[in-house]
Amino acid sequence: MREWPSPLATVGGMDRVADEGYFGPESVSWQVHREVTVLFGGARAVLMHAAHPLVIAGARETGFYERNPWKRLERTLVLTYTITFGTKAEAQAAAERINEVHARVKGIDPVTGRPYDGLDPGLLLWVHACLVDSALLFERLTVGRLDEEGRQRFHEEQMLVAEMVKVPRSIIPPTVADLRAYIDDVATSGVLMVTEAAEKVAALFRDPPHDARWRPVLKGVSRLAFATLPEPLGTMYGVRPTTASGLAARATFGTLRTLRPALPPRYRYIAPYQEWRLRRRGRRPPAVLAEARRRAGIRPGRMVDGRR
Repeated sequence: MREWPSPLATVGGMDRVADEGYFGPESVSWQVHREVTVLFGGARAVLMHAAHPLVIAGARETGFYERNPWKRLERTLVLTYTITFGTKAEAQAAAERINEVHARVKGIDPVTGRPYDGLDPGLLLWVHACLVDSALLFERLTVGRLDEEGRQRFHEEQMLVAEMVKVPRSIIPPTVADLRAYIDDVATSGVLMVTEAAEKVAALFRDPPHDARWRPVLKGVSRLAFATLPEPLGTMYGVRPTTASGLAARATFGTLRTLRPALPPRYRYIAPYQEWRLRRRGRRPPAVLAEARRRAGIRPGRMVDGRR
Protein backbone atom coordinates (compact mmCIF):
# COMPACT_ATOMS: atom_id res chain seq x y z
CA MET A 1 0.00 0.00 0.00
CA ARG A 2 1.18 3.51 -0.80
CA GLU A 3 2.63 5.45 2.15
CA TRP A 4 0.52 8.51 2.88
CA PRO A 5 1.67 11.53 4.90
CA SER A 6 0.03 11.99 8.27
CA PRO A 7 -3.23 13.99 8.17
CA LEU A 8 -1.86 15.87 11.17
CA ALA A 9 0.85 17.38 8.95
CA THR A 10 -0.07 17.84 5.30
CA VAL A 11 -3.21 16.59 3.57
CA GLY A 12 -3.57 16.54 -0.21
CA GLY A 13 -0.31 18.46 -0.61
CA MET A 14 -1.68 21.42 1.34
CA ASP A 15 -0.10 22.79 4.50
CA ARG A 16 -2.38 22.83 7.54
CA VAL A 17 -2.19 26.59 7.90
CA ALA A 18 -4.01 27.10 4.58
CA ASP A 19 -7.51 28.56 4.58
CA GLU A 20 -9.02 25.19 3.65
CA GLY A 21 -8.49 23.96 7.21
CA TYR A 22 -7.15 20.58 8.23
CA PHE A 23 -7.94 18.76 4.99
CA GLY A 24 -8.45 20.79 1.82
CA PRO A 25 -10.09 20.17 -1.56
CA GLU A 26 -7.65 17.45 -2.65
CA SER A 27 -8.27 15.34 0.46
CA VAL A 28 -10.35 12.18 0.34
CA SER A 29 -12.52 13.55 3.14
CA TRP A 30 -13.65 16.43 0.95
CA GLN A 31 -14.22 14.14 -2.03
CA VAL A 32 -16.41 11.82 0.04
CA HIS A 33 -18.28 14.23 2.30
CA ARG A 34 -19.13 16.77 -0.39
CA GLU A 35 -21.59 14.31 -1.98
CA VAL A 36 -25.25 14.56 -0.95
CA THR A 37 -25.71 10.84 -1.64
CA VAL A 38 -23.01 10.07 0.94
CA LEU A 39 -24.84 12.32 3.40
CA PHE A 40 -27.79 9.93 3.01
CA GLY A 41 -25.66 7.32 4.79
CA GLY A 42 -25.92 9.45 7.91
CA ALA A 43 -29.41 8.04 8.46
CA ARG A 44 -27.92 4.54 8.67
CA ALA A 45 -25.30 5.75 11.15
CA VAL A 46 -27.95 7.39 13.37
CA LEU A 47 -29.97 4.16 13.46
CA MET A 48 -26.82 2.28 14.47
CA HIS A 49 -26.09 4.87 17.18
CA ALA A 50 -29.64 4.63 18.52
CA ALA A 51 -29.33 0.86 18.89
CA HIS A 52 -26.62 1.29 21.52
CA PRO A 53 -28.58 1.77 24.77
CA LEU A 54 -25.93 3.98 26.40
CA VAL A 55 -25.55 6.21 23.33
CA ILE A 56 -29.29 6.74 23.00
CA ALA A 57 -29.60 7.30 26.78
CA GLY A 58 -27.13 10.17 26.49
CA ALA A 59 -28.93 11.57 23.46
CA ARG A 60 -32.24 11.46 25.33
CA GLU A 61 -30.72 13.35 28.24
CA THR A 62 -29.97 16.27 25.92
CA GLY A 63 -33.49 16.08 24.50
CA PHE A 64 -31.94 15.41 21.11
CA TYR A 65 -34.86 13.40 19.74
CA GLU A 66 -37.58 14.97 21.83
CA ARG A 67 -37.64 18.70 20.94
CA ASN A 68 -37.48 19.69 17.25
CA PRO A 69 -35.41 16.60 16.39
CA TRP A 70 -34.79 17.50 12.75
CA LYS A 71 -33.55 20.98 13.62
CA ARG A 72 -31.23 19.49 16.20
CA LEU A 73 -29.98 16.97 13.65
CA GLU A 74 -29.31 19.82 11.22
CA ARG A 75 -27.29 21.67 13.86
CA THR A 76 -25.29 18.50 14.54
CA LEU A 77 -24.57 18.17 10.82
CA VAL A 78 -23.39 21.79 10.73
CA LEU A 79 -20.92 21.06 13.53
CA THR A 80 -19.73 17.81 11.98
CA TYR A 81 -19.21 19.17 8.47
CA THR A 82 -17.54 22.32 9.78
CA ILE A 83 -14.74 20.14 11.16
CA THR A 84 -14.13 18.81 7.64
CA PHE A 85 -14.84 21.86 5.45
CA GLY A 86 -14.24 24.78 7.80
CA THR A 87 -11.07 26.76 8.44
CA LYS A 88 -8.83 25.55 11.25
CA ALA A 89 -10.41 28.03 13.65
CA GLU A 90 -13.94 27.00 12.63
CA ALA A 91 -13.07 23.30 12.91
CA GLN A 92 -11.57 23.76 16.36
CA ALA A 93 -14.58 25.80 17.50
CA ALA A 94 -17.00 23.14 16.20
CA ALA A 95 -15.07 20.36 17.95
CA GLU A 96 -15.04 22.35 21.19
CA ARG A 97 -18.77 22.86 20.94
CA ILE A 98 -19.34 19.11 20.48
CA ASN A 99 -17.06 18.34 23.42
CA GLU A 100 -18.83 20.89 25.63
CA VAL A 101 -22.17 19.21 24.96
CA HIS A 102 -20.74 15.72 25.58
CA ALA A 103 -19.10 16.81 28.84
CA ARG A 104 -22.52 17.57 30.32
CA VAL A 105 -23.95 14.14 29.49
CA LYS A 106 -23.77 11.72 32.42
CA GLY A 107 -26.30 9.43 34.06
CA ILE A 108 -27.69 5.94 34.52
CA ASP A 109 -29.44 4.23 31.64
CA PRO A 110 -32.94 3.26 32.88
CA VAL A 111 -33.06 0.27 30.52
CA THR A 112 -29.79 -1.48 31.35
CA GLY A 113 -29.00 0.16 34.69
CA ARG A 114 -25.50 0.93 33.44
CA PRO A 115 -23.81 4.34 33.75
CA TYR A 116 -23.14 6.41 30.65
CA ASP A 117 -20.81 9.31 30.03
CA GLY A 118 -20.77 11.52 26.95
CA LEU A 119 -16.96 11.46 26.98
CA ASP A 120 -16.65 7.68 27.34
CA PRO A 121 -14.06 6.72 24.68
CA GLY A 122 -15.81 3.42 23.97
CA LEU A 123 -19.14 5.10 23.22
CA LEU A 124 -17.45 7.82 21.17
CA LEU A 125 -15.64 5.15 19.15
CA TRP A 126 -18.94 3.45 18.29
CA VAL A 127 -20.40 6.75 17.12
CA HIS A 128 -17.31 7.53 15.03
CA ALA A 129 -17.05 4.04 13.53
CA CYS A 130 -20.70 4.04 12.42
CA LEU A 131 -20.23 7.39 10.67
CA VAL A 132 -17.08 6.31 8.84
CA ASP A 133 -18.46 2.91 7.86
CA SER A 134 -21.72 4.43 6.60
CA ALA A 135 -19.91 7.11 4.59
CA LEU A 136 -17.69 4.51 2.94
CA LEU A 137 -20.64 2.22 2.22
CA PHE A 138 -22.74 4.95 0.61
CA GLU A 139 -19.72 6.23 -1.33
CA ARG A 140 -19.24 2.77 -2.78
CA LEU A 141 -22.93 2.32 -3.57
CA THR A 142 -23.71 5.79 -4.98
CA VAL A 143 -20.36 7.18 -6.21
CA GLY A 144 -17.83 4.38 -6.54
CA ARG A 145 -14.70 6.47 -7.09
CA LEU A 146 -12.58 5.19 -4.21
CA ASP A 147 -10.29 2.20 -4.51
CA GLU A 148 -9.05 0.35 -1.43
CA GLU A 149 -6.17 2.78 -1.03
CA GLY A 150 -8.56 5.72 -1.12
CA ARG A 151 -10.89 4.10 1.40
CA GLN A 152 -7.97 3.57 3.77
CA ARG A 153 -6.89 7.17 3.28
CA PHE A 154 -10.39 8.39 4.17
CA HIS A 155 -10.33 6.28 7.33
CA GLU A 156 -6.93 7.70 8.32
CA GLU A 157 -8.02 11.29 7.67
CA GLN A 158 -11.12 10.79 9.75
CA MET A 159 -8.97 9.67 12.67
CA LEU A 160 -8.03 13.34 13.07
CA VAL A 161 -11.73 14.23 13.32
CA ALA A 162 -12.15 11.50 15.93
CA GLU A 163 -9.23 12.84 17.97
CA MET A 164 -10.71 16.33 17.92
CA VAL A 165 -13.85 14.99 19.61
CA LYS A 166 -11.95 13.04 22.27
CA VAL A 167 -11.58 9.59 20.69
CA PRO A 168 -8.05 8.34 21.50
CA ARG A 169 -6.27 7.34 18.31
CA SER A 170 -4.90 4.29 20.12
CA ILE A 171 -8.34 2.64 20.28
CA ILE A 172 -9.37 3.31 16.66
CA PRO A 173 -9.05 0.19 14.48
CA PRO A 174 -6.10 0.95 12.18
CA THR A 175 -7.50 -0.32 8.87
CA VAL A 176 -10.87 -0.25 7.11
CA ALA A 177 -11.06 -4.04 7.44
CA ASP A 178 -10.37 -3.78 11.17
CA LEU A 179 -13.04 -1.10 11.51
CA ARG A 180 -15.55 -3.33 9.76
CA ALA A 181 -14.62 -6.24 12.02
CA TYR A 182 -15.08 -4.02 15.08
CA ILE A 183 -18.59 -3.06 13.95
CA ASP A 184 -19.49 -6.69 13.29
CA ASP A 185 -18.18 -7.66 16.73
CA VAL A 186 -20.28 -5.00 18.48
CA ALA A 187 -23.36 -5.86 16.39
CA THR A 188 -23.17 -9.52 17.41
CA SER A 189 -21.99 -8.97 21.00
CA GLY A 190 -25.45 -8.64 22.54
CA VAL A 191 -24.76 -5.07 23.65
CA LEU A 192 -27.03 -3.50 21.04
CA MET A 193 -30.79 -3.48 21.40
CA VAL A 194 -33.69 -1.60 19.88
CA THR A 195 -35.26 0.05 22.89
CA GLU A 196 -38.34 2.25 22.98
CA ALA A 197 -36.04 5.24 22.52
CA ALA A 198 -34.43 3.63 19.46
CA GLU A 199 -37.88 2.91 18.03
CA LYS A 200 -38.70 6.62 18.33
CA VAL A 201 -35.61 7.42 16.30
CA ALA A 202 -36.61 4.84 13.69
CA ALA A 203 -40.09 6.38 13.53
CA LEU A 204 -38.55 9.78 12.72
CA PHE A 205 -37.03 8.25 9.60
CA ARG A 206 -39.97 6.08 8.63
CA ASP A 207 -42.42 8.97 8.96
CA PRO A 208 -40.56 12.32 9.15
CA PRO A 209 -42.44 15.25 10.69
CA HIS A 210 -44.33 17.42 8.21
CA ASP A 211 -42.06 20.36 8.93
CA ALA A 212 -38.90 18.37 8.13
CA ARG A 213 -37.04 19.65 5.10
CA TRP A 214 -36.86 17.32 2.11
CA ARG A 215 -39.54 15.11 3.68
CA PRO A 216 -40.26 13.09 0.49
CA VAL A 217 -36.55 12.47 -0.02
CA LEU A 218 -36.06 11.49 3.62
CA LYS A 219 -38.61 8.70 3.34
CA GLY A 220 -36.65 7.22 0.45
CA VAL A 221 -33.37 7.69 2.31
CA SER A 222 -34.85 5.90 5.29
CA ARG A 223 -35.62 2.82 3.18
CA LEU A 224 -32.00 2.70 2.02
CA ALA A 225 -30.76 3.19 5.59
CA PHE A 226 -32.81 0.29 6.95
CA ALA A 227 -31.89 -1.91 3.98
CA THR A 228 -28.15 -1.50 4.61
CA LEU A 229 -28.04 -2.04 8.38
CA PRO A 230 -25.63 -4.77 9.47
CA GLU A 231 -27.14 -7.90 10.91
CA PRO A 232 -28.57 -8.52 13.39
CA LEU A 233 -29.43 -4.82 13.64
CA GLY A 234 -31.75 -4.94 10.67
CA THR A 235 -33.72 -7.75 12.29
CA MET A 236 -33.86 -5.83 15.58
CA TYR A 237 -35.48 -2.92 13.76
CA GLY A 238 -38.02 -5.26 12.21
CA VAL A 239 -36.51 -5.26 8.72
CA ARG A 240 -37.43 -8.44 6.91
CA PRO A 241 -35.34 -8.71 3.76
CA THR A 242 -37.12 -10.12 0.75
CA THR A 243 -36.00 -10.69 -2.80
CA ALA A 244 -38.22 -7.82 -3.94
CA SER A 245 -36.92 -5.36 -1.32
CA GLY A 246 -33.33 -6.33 -2.07
CA LEU A 247 -33.83 -5.79 -5.78
CA ALA A 248 -35.54 -2.45 -5.11
CA ALA A 249 -32.63 -1.25 -2.95
CA ARG A 250 -30.04 -2.31 -5.53
CA ALA A 251 -32.03 -0.60 -8.27
CA THR A 252 -32.25 2.61 -6.26
CA PHE A 253 -28.54 2.64 -5.55
CA GLY A 254 -27.82 1.91 -9.21
CA THR A 255 -30.04 4.80 -10.29
CA LEU A 256 -28.37 7.19 -7.83
CA ARG A 257 -24.94 6.18 -9.06
CA THR A 258 -25.93 6.65 -12.69
CA LEU A 259 -27.72 9.98 -12.26
CA ARG A 260 -25.37 11.59 -9.72
CA PRO A 261 -22.77 12.90 -12.23
CA ALA A 262 -25.51 14.68 -14.19
CA LEU A 263 -27.05 16.45 -11.20
CA PRO A 264 -26.57 20.23 -10.90
CA PRO A 265 -24.07 21.17 -8.15
CA ARG A 266 -26.83 22.50 -5.88
CA TYR A 267 -28.30 18.98 -5.67
CA ARG A 268 -25.10 16.96 -5.90
CA TYR A 269 -22.98 18.76 -3.30
CA ILE A 270 -23.63 19.66 0.34
CA ALA A 271 -23.87 23.33 1.34
CA PRO A 272 -20.39 23.77 2.92
CA TYR A 273 -18.72 22.52 -0.26
CA GLN A 274 -20.90 24.77 -2.38
CA GLU A 275 -19.86 27.67 -0.15
CA TRP A 276 -16.18 26.91 -0.86
CA ARG A 277 -16.85 26.74 -4.61
CA LEU A 278 -18.46 30.19 -4.51
CA ARG A 279 -15.59 31.68 -2.53
CA ARG A 280 -13.05 30.19 -4.94
CA ARG A 281 -14.85 32.01 -7.76
CA GLY A 282 -14.81 35.27 -5.83
CA ARG A 283 -18.53 35.19 -5.13
CA ARG A 284 -20.12 35.83 -1.76
CA PRO A 285 -21.82 32.69 -0.36
CA PRO A 286 -25.32 32.92 1.13
CA ALA A 287 -25.39 34.34 4.64
CA VAL A 288 -27.58 31.41 5.71
CA LEU A 289 -24.52 29.17 6.06
CA ALA A 290 -22.71 31.53 8.41
CA GLU A 291 -25.95 31.97 10.36
CA ALA A 292 -26.34 28.18 10.66
CA ARG A 293 -22.84 27.93 12.15
CA ARG A 294 -23.64 30.74 14.58
CA ARG A 295 -26.82 28.97 15.73
CA ALA A 296 -24.84 25.76 16.21
CA GLY A 297 -22.57 27.56 18.66
CA ILE A 298 -19.48 27.95 16.47
CA ARG A 299 -17.55 31.08 17.47
CA PRO A 300 -14.26 30.89 15.54
CA GLY A 301 -13.47 34.56 16.03
CA ARG A 302 -12.34 33.93 19.60
CA MET A 303 -9.61 31.49 18.51
CA VAL A 304 -6.27 31.76 16.69
CA ASP A 305 -4.63 28.54 15.52
CA GLY A 306 -6.72 26.59 18.02
CA ARG A 307 -5.72 28.76 21.00
CA ARG A 308 -7.71 31.29 22.99
